[in-house]
Amino acid sequence: MKNKFLKGISANVLLLSIVSFLNDFSSEMIMPILPMFITALGGTGLIVGLIGGLRGSVSSILKVFCGYWSDKTGKRKIFIFSGYLTSGIFKLFLSFSKTWQHILIFAGLERVGKGLRTAPRDAIIADSMPEQRGKGFGIHRAFDTTGAILGSAVVFILFWFLGFDFKTIIFIAALLAVLSLIPLHFVKEEKRKPQDITLQLGLRNLPKPLKLFILVSGIFALANFSYMFFILRAQQFFTGKLSIGAPILLYILFNVFYALLAVPFGNLSDRIGRKKVLVLGYFLFSLTSLGFAFFNSLITFMILFALYGIVYAIIDGNQRAFVSDLSSGELRATALGTFHTVIGLTALPASLIAGFLWQYIAPAACFIYASIVSVISVILFFILGDYFKNTKTPRQVRV
Repeated sequence: MKNKFLKGISANVLLLSIVSFLNDFSSEMIMPILPMFITALGGTGLIVGLIGGLRGSVSSILKVFCGYWSDKTGKRKIFIFSGYLTSGIFKLFLSFSKTWQHILIFAGLERVGKGLRTAPRDAIIADSMPEQRGKGFGIHRAFDTTGAILGSAVVFILFWFLGFDFKTIIFIAALLAVLSLIPLHFVKEEKRKPQDITLQLGLRNLPKPLKLFILVSGIFALANFSYMFFILRAQQFFTGKLSIGAPILLYILFNVFYALLAVPFGNLSDRIGRKKVLVLGYFLFSLTSLGFAFFNSLITFMILFALYGIVYAIIDGNQRAFVSDLSSGELRATALGTFHTVIGLTALPASLIAGFLWQYIAPAACFIYASIVSVISVILFFILGDYFKNTKTPRQVRV
């Protein structure tokens, strides 16, 4: 049974998935309580948006440069190791925060690690399973999110049953982050020749379909603001201890659906094409956002957080796989870095807009905004559909 499960899965993909599992176990002990930690230290809706957006943008600034430098030097693993180590260090600093300004600094710098590791890591995954990239990224996302489920479950236990405060939980998470470095030692890095490229040349040589997809996904990212607003939205409708416990449980539900469906949707995109699957994900996000705007009962929150998890199962790994399909091998990390950078740079304005709408108009307004912008990305996907018609599966792509 074990061999059947592992059949066709690259050892590198499995090891990197375990690394992400352990790292996300640590990270997701922090993420469900982070928005509540911010508000507990005096942060407003706009501050939540600033911190949420900055976390994505800080990492994005580094992603394209690290992707390019990885291609140029022919090295991947050193960037991955440095990234996970950096994140662990600043998680430790975050546990000592006393004001929301401290969270702003340390939570932002913790994302530097993500900027260092993401594009080189995704390049190894893409190169390790070239014929089944959707499956490869789906496996990685599933391990990643399974760690998130367990991490969030541990947070609930530590808070609800043991009475740990936010700072103690974050400190424990920081110590656990070190464990994620152990499996990374066994990842085999293929020897690659250094590339005689410049960043400008690399970006200019990206194929037109890839540039257009990065445009479409960038517009969708303007709708896909920080997850923290979804947690705060749920928190509004609970009181007492449940105002913290219930959002954590709903966040676990989100991750359960994400983990269970990441591989099936990756396999589906391998069979029927990335475009169809991504359009479904973008449209479902629009409907889910409307639900968060207009419904507020426990049952509807359970349904909506499940749908939110399904959306991420559909789009997260498949966007990366589509970028890999549309890029050539020698510039794959540069392409992935560019994609992640565009997505990350839109995170700041997206979350600031959401924070402004939340604080100065109404919480529901930011979710209506998300619904409208995600529909625009769906329309663009259809308009530009001819550019992606030859990318049904990775086997059909010529690079």
